[in-house]
Amino acid sequence: MTNPIATPIPTPQPLIPEPRTRANALHSTGPRTPAGKQRSSLNALRHGLTAASAVLPSEDPAAYADHRRGFFDEYQPATPTETQLVQELADTSWRLNRIPLLEAEVLSRAAKPPTDQAAIDFDIVDAHRLLANLGIQGQRLSRQFQKSLDKLREIQADRAERERRDLKDAAALLELHKHKGVPWEPADHGFVFLKCDVERFVQRLRLLNESRHIEYVLFHRPPATNNQQLITNNQRP
Repeated sequence: MTNPIATPIPTPQPLIPEPRTRANALHSTGPRTPAGKQRSSLNALRHGLTAASAVLPSEDPAAYADHRRGFFDEYQPATPTETQLVQELADTSWRLNRIPLLEAEVLSRAAKPPTDQAAIDFDIVDAHRLLANLGIQGQRLSRQFQKSLDKLREIQADRAERERRDLKDAAALLELHKHKGVPWEPADHGFVFLKCDVERFVQRLRLLNESRHIEYVLFHRPPATNNQQLITNNQRP
């Protein structure tokens, strides 16, 4: 029996990039100079659209507070989830409002650099790149704003419908206890409303029922026939 002849294992050859790959790498658009790398690292801080804080150090905290207060006054959040969504709306819209100012600043810097070195550090190519980035950030923020707004409206609509049903049930129980001459408080049946709120709701329902009856008589009831009109006239004193 003869010994098998060992097959030599080929030595792996180092991968040599294709000429086209090497050329593309040499023409990469990534920052290579120290100034370019510094500009790239400061992009997020300069426009602040992806920063952790919605307010930049150069912006007025009082103006942001007024902006935020407007959203809370409009949506009146009643739960932690609603509060979080309203806060997201305020922050997102604050960032969105910053984009037109940033775009104007970018165009101004590219068109009128203060010094020759500034023209080298930030040329028209840099301006186009930053404007494109601002456009992408604006689309992202707009989608985020609309998503938060839709969710907030959905939650608040559900809450309003639950409150309406609970008020209607509480009003029915109040009238029942009044009819029986028995004292009643909303908390007796687990309601969080004040009794005066339930009484106002009952009064509102009564007024609405009266107004609907008058509306029907004036605008929707079919006209009386000749026989019905004759009977009505005969019934008058």
